[in-house]
Amino acid sequence: MKKEDKSAIIKQLESTIQSYAHFYLADIGGLNAEETSSLRRTCYKQDVKLMVVKNTLLKKALENSGADFSELYVTLKGETSLMLSNNGNAPAKLIKEFSKNSKSKKPLLKAAYVEESFYIGENHLETLISIKSKNELIGEIIGLLQSPAKNVVSALQSGGTTIHGVLKTLSER
Repeated sequence: MKKEDKSAIIKQLESTIQSYAHFYLADIGGLNAEETSSLRRTCYKQDVKLMVVKNTLLKKALENSGADFSELYVTLKGETSLMLSNNGNAPAKLIKEFSKNSKSKKPLLKAAYVEESFYIGENHLETLISIKSKNELIGEIIGLLQSPAKNVVSALQSGGTTIHGVLKTLSER
């Protein structure tokens, strides 16, 4: 591969990585053609971008991105595919579900960069599945904050009709 081609691929990888909030490194080696196309279809349906990348080119793209991804470099061995998503736990759920039904028990999680944190190794898959996005957490907090206010308004409204009923009865007498 020519040097110009490599630099073009590296620039494309950089821009792709920067356009997504989260990414996973997975091993999909050993999947047959049918399983691979099924995985690609599943990724497409769940808004996860799947790319098979060369480790050296991915490492260069990560180095050039401006952020410190050095913790991930140890996982760039063997076959690596990049799963990009704006939803932090979608690729983790996809990996778990797909590997459960796959004959080769792949894809395997190598590493992940989710919510500005690094997760290295297959043992973090369950943790990644349970991670909530910032929007989900904000929604929960808003729901918790609204609950007491709704109770107060509800009590005032029901109390207002009771007081109104008592006053009306007294005025009629």
